Amino acid sequence: MDRNGQAEVEAPFRPSVGAPPGAAVLDFPGLFARARGHDLDVYAPMRLTFHQLITVRSGVLRCSVDFTEHELTEGSWMWVRPGQIHQFRSDLTAAEGTVVLFPPGYLGAATAAAARLDRRARQRPLVPGGAAAQAVRGVLDLLESEYRAMAAPLEAHIEMVRHLVAVLVLRLAHLPGVQNGDAAGSEAFRRFQRAVERDFTRTHRVEDYAERLGYSARTLTRATRAIAGCGAKRFIDDRVLLEAKRLLVHTDLPAMAIGERLGFPDATVFTKFFRRRSGETPAGFRTRASGNRA
Repeated sequence: MDRNGQAEVEAPFRPSVGAPPGAAVLDFPGLFARARGHDLDVYAPMRLTFHQLITVRSGVLRCSVDFTEHELTEGSWMWVRPGQIHQFRSDLTAAEGTVVLFPPGYLGAATAAAARLDRRARQRPLVPGGAAAQAVRGVLDLLESEYRAMAAPLEAHIEMVRHLVAVLVLRLAHLPGVQNGDAAGSEAFRRFQRAVERDFTRTHRVEDYAERLGYSARTLTRATRAIAGCGAKRFIDDRVLLEAKRLLVHTDLPAMAIGERLGFPDATVFTKFFRRRSGETPAGFRTRASGNRA
């Protein structure tokens, strides 16, 4: 633990030994070995600093993303984004699959925009079907083959892997239903979402966002309910609660310090907010969520 109370559970992106820079494409045993090589417990809850695409070819894999449990079966994908808390909840040897890792900034600006990498991450698995499943599987097969073969000169190999990762990301980002609510009519929500992501530690009031963005509070609430399925205040509180949970697991900071970081006037107000929204105290959540896999 460092002098700021930061626990050693953040997972930075580090190139695999002997592999070219950029993305990493690993099977589950390879992921286990990579974590061990970096002195990380692959089953511990970790806050990722990179994108992690997980897919299962056979068997069942359980994991949690931002404290929501998921079960991945054959053909399903989980996209874990930088900043999220991820934990494998079942034995990696009980399933076969592939993990694609790549850091922020790895893909070009045009690809990042087309894949909407700046949008709020989905909280459920992606399950391609029909022709989409065949297309995604075909891209993954090419990516795995190129990554392992390294048949081209290094510079060409690096770029081929980058382009194949870009195609895979774009395929996954544009599966049917993935971009629901992203039509032109949701501009108010998109601006509100970006503002909340930027300022949720400074203000929790809908009126403050409405004033800064030039909308009425009613307009923001209506737009947020149409896209996110909840009101604007709930949307703000959900983001604050998520960050509180992330900090409780990712750091050893006391609840008082976490509350201050998130814009609460004192520990009592923060604890009341957390209990009201989650049904447990910050200390209780930290103890439960930091436990080992089932």
